[in-house]
Amino acid sequence: MDYSLLGPTGVRVSKICLGTATFGVAPDGQDAERVVDAALDLGINFFDTANVYGASPTFDRPGVPSAAEREPAERILGRALAGRRDDVVIATKSGERRFDPVAGLSRRYIIQQVEHSLRRLGTDYIDLYYVRFPDPHTPLERTLSVYDDLVQQGKLRYIALSNHPAWQVIHALWIADNRRLAAAPVCVQVRYNLIDRAAEDELAPACLQFGLSILPFNPLHGGLLAGTQIPQRGTHGDQRFGGSGFTGTELEVGRAVARLSQDWGLQPYQVSLAWLLSRPAVASAIVGAETVEEITVNATAADVVLEQDQLQAPHGVASRRRQLI
Repeated sequence: MDYSLLGPTGVRVSKICLGTATFGVAPDGQDAERVVDAALDLGINFFDTANVYGASPTFDRPGVPSAAEREPAERILGRALAGRRDDVVIATKSGERRFDPVAGLSRRYIIQQVEHSLRRLGTDYIDLYYVRFPDPHTPLERTLSVYDDLVQQGKLRYIALSNHPAWQVIHALWIADNRRLAAAPVCVQVRYNLIDRAAEDELAPACLQFGLSILPFNPLHGGLLAGTQIPQRGTHGDQRFGGSGFTGTELEVGRAVARLSQDWGLQPYQVSLAWLLSRPAVASAIVGAETVEEITVNATAADVVLEQDQLQAPHGVASRRRQLI
């Protein structure tokens, strides 16, 4: 497993990060612990979770217990990492109103959710804590001051932004610098893959300019970029989170990536992840593996180095897709 520096922190994280959004659903609690064990054996030291992962109705699927009967993903992850806390980097987050109508970035809510996450994870500190979404009702200055207090208390090591436009990232850096806050963002998390490349327009250049890392979620576009067999699953793509399936245009890109991968003697997930990990400012890709097999094969992408002409081939496929939409 190869490692990257996380923004300006000096912390080294594995280029593949294990995401836990569906922990408690697929995989269930017991299997999730096996997935975490496999990730650790592969050299993965980076784990991403959230206060609402796993035990929210949005993640419901046929044949699994209801949200009220499931364990939160944070609790499952904390149990799986028991005794190995110092060897890993844990990222979590809060503030998504889709799951929690009272969510936001107020002092009251942030402190409450950090305390809940600490208890569920079974730890006394969180390595990386995300401001999940912008909150139009709370000035960013007030939000960052809360995170600064929590950093000073040792409950958070670093903070980051998720789903924020480039101008808000720069605004947050300016506030932290102007007020001499320890809670300056060190990285951003954003949807980014061969099909969805909006991050390249403004966010990636901003991160490069100011030394922040990009941590893409949904790097395989709901599994489509892992192989064209994914749509045959009962639940795939954004259906995992209460959304729709793939469009015809998305399926076209998936098939094109599969053809290129076959020509090169690689698997689609290797090409898709290796391409993404080659992009400027990208430090690690958050892979939501549901089985030991999935995390095992996805981890191999960290060791794949594509030649320049190979990097341009899927780039061209995705560019044509952007023109179509």
